[in-house]
Amino acid sequence: MNSLRIQASDKILFVADGAHWIWNRIPGLINALGLTPERVYELLDFYHAVEHLGAVAGLKKTWSSKERKRWVSTQRGSLLKGKSADVVQAVQMLCRGRNSKAIKTERDYFVRNESRLDFSTVKALNLPIGSGAIESSIRRVVNLRLKGPCTFWYRENAERMIMLRSYYKAGRWNCLKQMAIRIIQCRRHDRENENAPYIY
Repeated sequence: MNSLRIQASDKILFVADGAHWIWNRIPGLINALGLTPERVYELLDFYHAVEHLGAVAGLKKTWSSKERKRWVSTQRGSLLKGKSADVVQAVQMLCRGRNSKAIKTERDYFVRNESRLDFSTVKALNLPIGSGAIESSIRRVVNLRLKGPCTFWYRENAERMIMLRSYYKAGRWNCLKQMAIRIIQCRRHDRENENAPYIY
């Protein structure tokens, strides 16, 4: 991230699902990069949050499919409007009767991540509310080329392949070619002028 000059950014957004281990790394990363907290936004991936709402609705066995969809749609709208407290309250109201333990687990997910549910603010800043673009890039750049049955890579070769795939998939292959040509020319120039006198 240092090589990306992230310190020069006026807004830094971390988007992830609710996994503790991901969020536990963020404070150390902020300190290591020398970022000021007021420029940093943490956001739960919107589509993961909606999946959890779907899980809550799915646990209400007495609801029809239409009722489940309506409830999820209402809560989804509340999330987009920045009303995360309303969503937590709506889930809390369902924590009675059958499947209440499983619903409480989902409620705890939203409570634990409530500070990361400010989708309206992040949208207003023209920042993404989901991690889909990154997940797709990982799939297209890494998984489709580097992962497969009986496929093993040395780390340094995998890293080289990831760089090559990144340039290729980004449509910047010619940039990479030009960079390689410049490097070769510089090395040739250095070899040719190795014994030339140094001019001050």
